[in-house]
Parts: sequence; C-alpha cells; structure tokens
Amino acid sequence: MIQLNGSDLTLKQMKSIIYGKEIIAINPESMKKVRKSRAAVERIVSNGETVYGINTGFGKFSDVRIKDEDVDNLQLHLIRSHACGVGENFPAVVSKAMVVLRLNALLKGFSGVRPCVVERLRDMVNENIFPVIPSQGSLGASGDLAPLSHLALVLVGEGEVHYRGKIRPTQEAYQKLGYESLTLKAKEGLALINGTQAMTAMGVINYIEAERLVDQSDWVSSMTLESLEGIIDAFHPAIHEARGYPEQMEVAERVRTITSDSKLITHQGEKRVQDAYSLRCIPQVHGASRQSLAYVKEKLEIEMNAATDNPLIFDDGETVVSGGNFHGQPIALAMDFLKIAVAEIANISERRVERLVNPQLNDLPGFLSPDPGLQSGAMIMQYVAASLVSENKTLAHPASVDSIPSSANQEDHVSMGTIGARHAYQIIVNAQKVVSIEMICAMQALEYRGISLASSSIQRLFAKGREVVPSITEDRIFSKDIETLSKWLSCDQFDWTIQRKTISS
Repeated sequence: MIQLNGSDLTLKQMKSIIYGKEIIAINPESMKKVRKSRAAVERIVSNGETVYGINTGFGKFSDVRIKDEDVDNLQLHLIRSHACGVGENFPAVVSKAMVVLRLNALLKGFSGVRPCVVERLRDMVNENIFPVIPSQGSLGASGDLAPLSHLALVLVGEGEVHYRGKIRPTQEAYQKLGYESLTLKAKEGLALINGTQAMTAMGVINYIEAERLVDQSDWVSSMTLESLEGIIDAFHPAIHEARGYPEQMEVAERVRTITSDSKLITHQGEKRVQDAYSLRCIPQVHGASRQSLAYVKEKLEIEMNAATDNPLIFDDGETVVSGGNFHGQPIALAMDFLKIAVAEIANISERRVERLVNPQLNDLPGFLSPDPGLQSGAMIMQYVAASLVSENKTLAHPASVDSIPSSANQEDHVSMGTIGARHAYQIIVNAQKVVSIEMICAMQALEYRGISLASSSIQRLFAKGREVVPSITEDRIFSKDIETLSKWLSCDQFDWTIQRKTISS
C-alpha cells in the first residue's frame, strides 16, 4: 500500500500504482489539512466575502459576483461547459495517473475541497474505475481545463468511465459499485480542473516508457555491434572518463558488459580501424538521451507533488491568493526535451538498420535476404524506419515555443504542454518500432554470423526474440513482425538490467 500525502510521491511509486495496481491510502495528517482548507472556504462563503473561484465567475468573468444561492450551480456549470475535449481518448493508464495526481495535489490542503471529494478519487484508483478523457483541447495554462473537466464529470455521475475492461456510462459503473454521485460545492469544481495533471500524467507514462526504451536500445545496439563485428575499443572506459559524463560512461559500461564474452566483437586494426558513428558513438548519443531523462524525471517529481490550482488557500483561510501555478511551462519544456531525446534514439537506430541491410556497408547478404534478388528481405523495413524517424522530426518541433491568447486575452500566454506531452508519447511509440526493426535485422544478421559466436547475454536476448519473431527464411508480411516485437518490447518481458562490472577492452 502506498500512502499519499501530497508531498513525496515518486515515479517509482506511480509505476507501482498504475501498472502494478498498488492500493493507495490517504495520509491522516493530510486529511486534516484538507478539512482545515475546506472550513476556510465555508467561512468565506458564510461571511459573504468575494473571492475568485469561490463566488465569482472564471477567466474574463472573474469580476462577476455570483449569488450565494447559485454557488453550487456555478461549479456544475463550470465542469460541464469546460468538458469539451475532442479527439482520441487518452490511454486508460494516463487517465488513472491523472486521478492519482489530482488526488495527491488536493492532499496538500491548499485547494478547499471536502474530504468526500478526495475519498472518491482514492476509491476510483483502488476500484480501477477511470474517466474517459479526450486527449485534445488543452492549452496547458489555466491548467488542463478540458481534460480535467472530463475527470470531474465522473464525480458528479456524468460522462463515461473505463471499468472492467469496457467504456461505460458513469452511472452504470456507479450502480455496480454502489456509489452515489457527488454534488460539488463552492470552489470544488475549479479545484478539480485547474491544474497540470493531464500533461503531467502523460509525462509520467512517457518517462516510464522512455526509460525502458533507452535500456532496450543499449541491448539492441549491442546485438547490432556484434552482428557487424564492431570494434569494442571505442567503448574503452578511459575514453568516456576523459569526457566525464556519467551517463555516457554508464552506456559504454553496459555495452562492454553485454558483449564481454563475444567472439564476434573485434579490436581496432583487425578488420577496420574505425566504425561508423552509429556504432562508435552509441555511448555519446544514448548517454545524452539519458541525461535528458534525468532532467525530465526531476521536473515530473516536483510537479507530481505540486499545488497547481488557483486560487490557493493558506493560513487557515486568512490568505487566499490568485496566482499562476496552473501554468504548464516547466512540464512543457521537459516534454519538448524528452521528444528530442527519444527522437535521437530512433535516429541513430535507423542508421544502424541501414548498416545491417546495405550490402555496400557490410559483408552480409543484401538486405539480409534469404535469396537476394528473388526475395527482398529487410529492404522495406529500413524504409519504414526511415519514415518513422522523419515523422518524429516533425513531432519533435517544440510545442512550448507556441502560444495563443484565450479568455478574451485575460489568459494571454499559454504553455501548450499537453500537446508536447502527447507528441512525446507518439515519438516514443514510433521509436519503439524503429528499435524493433533494428532488433529483427540484428537477429537475422547474427544467424548469418553464427549465433554461437555471440556473447552469452546476446544469445539470451536472441532466444527470447526468436520466440516472438521467427527467422526470415522467406519473404512474408513483415508488418506483423514489427508490431508483435514492438508490443513484446513494451511489456517488459525480458530482464533489461545489467550486472554492473567493468570489463577491460
């Protein structure tokens, strides 16, 4: 069980909750803060004070005072009117992450919601019932208003949910669970939708997927290095220590360890003096992407524990301040950085695919074909990889450099962070397929070399890979192979960890 308190949620814990179905609980001290914050809101309402988000309109309507008898209706109108997301739905795991993160933010005790609201969010996570949320429509400032409004709809019994493997009307799922719909009170609608939880939830999934992908890329590139009889000297620890980047040194060590007992690996001067950059510079390129991931992780873990709604309530209600913590710029920049980092993993992978299939660049059968000329072999797989990396280049254009005014120019600078997070996810999906193509080609090349000559680690990966994708003995529909292997790679069905030990070159 993981206890949430609004302050120290980690990506490791998020992975356990989202994928491992870890049960969550609410920290009792955090619930005390929630109650104090709620008492402050109720005091403001009863005293007739005018405070943004409690008894005023929103955005450009912030100067409109709402009658006391309409305060509850204000919240319902807010979420209904703002629930106008469009496009494909976020994956269910992203919706689950969104609920966890919204709950964690409310537990900081600055938002003014009732305990029943946070308890309902907790129950949704533990019962695996998640809102159906369209992925398009957020500007990433005033928070993720449209996506989070679809989340808030579920609390009042409207909208749709993912439940027991199906999309169902919320009321249908509530009946099965014995839930009553909530009636949102003053401040609660705004507290639920004013935040960065859509981009951050998508960012969490992106980070988890990207972290696994860079580990896999070290393994698959090591397989390619062996199948092309690459030169291990370029991975000598002294070279990487001389530059000083820890991540670069780590990648070089991983490759040395994976290939340590290979009979295919060569030394400089044996077959050639130098390898092409796509082989020789694996530590430098993969290492740089790992540096980017470290930056992204730092920003995500701050944002996962941040109060991002507006206004925020401090000092037991004595201080209620309107600010801009809902602005997604920190995550927008992090997602744009992640896009570039993962796109480069795919770029260099595609170049290694070219070296595997191009008979002018190796001594293997052309395009790894079982019968060159009559059969095309892996020829068009390289086309697909090239297409995917080119698509990634367009997706990698930074979303955060764009802005457009909204709400009658009251909200005149926005982050586009959710767009950046969505595009990062697509880049990761594309990159996974490119790495899958590289692995298919590397396995085929290893068969020509003699799999018994490969390192014991690569033989283990090869054996697992061949359970998923058979040898190319005749041309077939390779689309299925690419998709199947990509799905296998995305399911953590291999131990990608490396037993740390430095191997002298």
